[in-house]
Amino acid sequence: QVQLVESGGGLVQTGGSLRLACAASGRSFSRNTMAWFRQAPGKERDFVAAIKWSGNTVYADSVKGRFTISRDNTNNTVYLQMSSLKPEDTAVYYCAADSTAYRWNYYSERFYNYWGQGTQVTVSS
Repeated sequence: QVQLVESGGGLVQTGGSLRLACAASGRSFSRNTMAWFRQAPGKERDFVAAIKWSGNTVYADSVKGRFTISRDNTNNTVYLQMSSLKPEDTAVYYCAADSTAYRWNYYSERFYNYWGQGTQVTVSS
């Protein structure tokens, strides 16, 4: 059974930092795109960042320069380092994995077959 388990969320003040982790189990994702999405209260789930099997990354404009996505294929884990956090970053953050190897359709949710349960990030002003 494939599982993605996020950790690292919490409450932080404006300007602070958090590091999210997403540990995958049940299969390897070393040849697959992995990503982070987020959903704020009353809003749709939005793309945040994605990382290729090769390590190439892409970010939403709203987080570019503040967030960094990385991966450790040995441990089947993807990370999201978040800095200079703002109240508008408050959301439930979800990890996602594409089951198709070497596919780079990173932006749309429909290309991700596996999702974590989400972790809450709250940024206080």
